[in-house]
Amino acid sequence: MRNHYHLAVETPEPNLVEGMHWLQGTLATRFNRFRKERGHLFQGRYQSLLIENNDALCRVVDYIHLNPVRAGILTPAQLADFRWSSLRRFIKNEGFPGLVASDWLTHKGIDSTPTGWQNYIDYLADLVGDEARQKELGFDSMSRGWAIGTAGWRKALAKEFSQLALTPGLAVEETRSLREAAWEGTLQHVLKEAVCTEADLKESGKTAVWKVDLALRVRQNSGASIAWLANRMGLGTPDTARCQISLAKKRRMQGGHA
Repeated sequence: MRNHYHLAVETPEPNLVEGMHWLQGTLATRFNRFRKERGHLFQGRYQSLLIENNDALCRVVDYIHLNPVRAGILTPAQLADFRWSSLRRFIKNEGFPGLVASDWLTHKGIDSTPTGWQNYIDYLADLVGDEARQKELGFDSMSRGWAIGTAGWRKALAKEFSQLALTPGLAVEETRSLREAAWEGTLQHVLKEAVCTEADLKESGKTAVWKVDLALRVRQNSGASIAWLANRMGLGTPDTARCQISLAKKRRMQGGHA
C-alpha cells in the first residue's frame, strides 16, 4: 500500500514484539539511508490482531491480497504482477524462507500449481466485485479491534485476558478492546439473568430504574467505564449515567441496610 502495509504472520515463539521491532527499525533505517532522510518513518506502533484458525486466516489473506484493488491502486487484472504483494511471488514460485501458503491454500482446497493459482486469482476478481460477500467476511472491520475469529472464541479469549493484571506487549488500543470485550460479556450475562433483551435496552428510557440497576451490576462485576456503559446501554451522557448509577448504588445500600 502507499502509506502502510499488512502482514499475516505466524510465530513459533511468543516473540512478535521483538520481531516487529527489528523489522520496522531495519526498514526505517534503510529507507532513510536510501532517501537521505532522518527521523521516524512510521506514524506509530503497529497494530496486531490475533487470528483464531485457518478459516479466519483465509479471510485475512484474501483481505491483504485485495487491499490494493479495493484502494484503487490497481485493477484485478494486475494483481498477479503487483510487485509489493506476496501473491506475485507465490504465482511465480519466487518465495523465500518463511513465506508459505500451505495452510490457507489447502484450507481453500486449492493446489499450489499454475492452474490452482489462476483459480485463486479468479476467485479474488469475483470477490472484489461482491461487496455483500466482503461485508460477510468482515472486510470492513479487518483492521480494527484486537482479534479475528468467531464470537465465542473472542469472548473466551477476552475472559482469559481479563483475569490478567497486566497485558505486556499489547498496545493501548488492543488493551482497551480486550477490556471492552470483557465488559460486553458481563453485560450479556447480566441481561440473560434479568431476562432482558437488546430491544429492551433500546426501547427503555435512559434513566429507567431497571436499566440503571443493570448498569451498576455490570460496573461492579467487570469495572466497565461510565462512558462505555452510557453509550452501550443508552444511559444518556456519561454525566447522566454517573449520576443515575450513583443513585442506584445508594438504593441498593439502603435496601441492604433495611
